Amino acid sequence: MLALKRHPQSRGAQAVQVQVEALRPRPDQLFLRYLLTGAVSRLRLPPEQTPARTDELWRHTCLEAFLRTAGPAYYEFNFAPSTRWAIYRLGSYRTGMTTPEAVRTPQVSALAGPPGYEVRVEVDLGGLPELSAPRAWRLGLSAVLEDAEGAISYWALAHPPGKPDFHHLDSFVLDLPPPETSQDPA
Repeated sequence: MLALKRHPQSRGAQAVQVQVEALRPRPDQLFLRYLLTGAVSRLRLPPEQTPARTDELWRHTCLEAFLRTAGPAYYEFNFAPSTRWAIYRLGSYRTGMTTPEAVRTPQVSALAGPPGYEVRVEVDLGGLPELSAPRAWRLGLSAVLEDAEGAISYWALAHPPGKPDFHHLDSFVLDLPPPETSQDPA
């Protein structure tokens, strides 16, 4: 598990810790596990709903991943504990946003209990050829947490200088190679 860092300009959620695990079980699959510990009861966590693509999840508690392969294009993944989700493709830094239609509904589940609040996400990216190729991915992992008073805090593996910006190239710090394929002796 990797610890996310709270952005110094964030309000709220000072007594919370956020960890994330990222795995790539298949060349076209992303598995994420977010674990929130500490004063989780002070967070505004949405109740479970029917899974559906939903815009502007980042305005409230939302767990995010940003994925880059080659070139300036990248993907933004938003997952709410409610099981609502969104996936966007951006042609370059914050421009050319489209909504890929060839994505299956991600599997999102949330569970409260010891040691904290856990959200698991499985995303099948087989419909996105540029992500299913057997090359390394560069990830930025992040979270937006809203506390009971409505204050927002921003969490990431790395923050660029200045205001919170998960899209910034300096936020993409985790390399996730494709899984090794076993060679079948002939």
